[in-house]
Amino acid sequence: MARIELTSISARNACPVRTFAAHDVPEPGCVQRASRQGFIIALQDIAGWVAPVATMIAAIMTAANLGTRVTGWGFVVFTIGSVAWSTVAIGTGQANLLWANGFLTVINLIGIWRWLGRQARHDDGRDAAGRHSAAAAGVPTLFGVGSLIGATLTGRNGEQLGVIVDGMMRCEDSRLAYLVIGEGGVAGVGERLHALHPEEIRFSNTRAQCDLTSADVRALPVLDPERWPAAIDRGASVGPR
Repeated sequence: MARIELTSISARNACPVRTFAAHDVPEPGCVQRASRQGFIIALQDIAGWVAPVATMIAAIMTAANLGTRVTGWGFVVFTIGSVAWSTVAIGTGQANLLWANGFLTVINLIGIWRWLGRQARHDDGRDAAGRHSAAAAGVPTLFGVGSLIGATLTGRNGEQLGVIVDGMMRCEDSRLAYLVIGEGGVAGVGERLHALHPEEIRFSNTRAQCDLTSADVRALPVLDPERWPAAIDRGASVGPR
């Protein structure tokens, strides 16, 4: 009996198939090509999910301003997102998306170097100086000026009174004129600003403390966010001049 041989094309993977009387036999190499195509499709699907999720997480990490290293790792996650977007762009043939995320990848790598490299080393040096000064005899304890902004001010019994927003320095003698404390509100909305004389605050190598209570801070005059005072008096009568 003569053997019948037909050739057909699979609509799913464009794989030529030779049909014999008993069974179908794919052409050599067809299965490998189909497997590669399936892997590429799966990779693109994964990238399509990773890209937006990584971008959203990275945006939260950098916007939260939780410190040098958190910001730096935010740029690492941003890089993962931009690489994933580039994968999506290649798979879908979107040249504009590919160029945009190629550029963003370079920017994200600069951000990683800026925060996890350069700035992290500076922070480590600052913190080391604070620790060494606190442990050494006969030298004043140091507090990094860069860590002043954003530091939590604690009062009696360790009560958190607010966050140090900024400080004003006198140009004549290079001493602090006053510190601005932010308290109340949510994420800056409804926040109230108060000025404190620097002699009312004690600094250690890791924190800022004072003898006030939260009620004392709330009783201080509220500063105009856009017009801070030129000078203040020490004590409960803190207010603009």
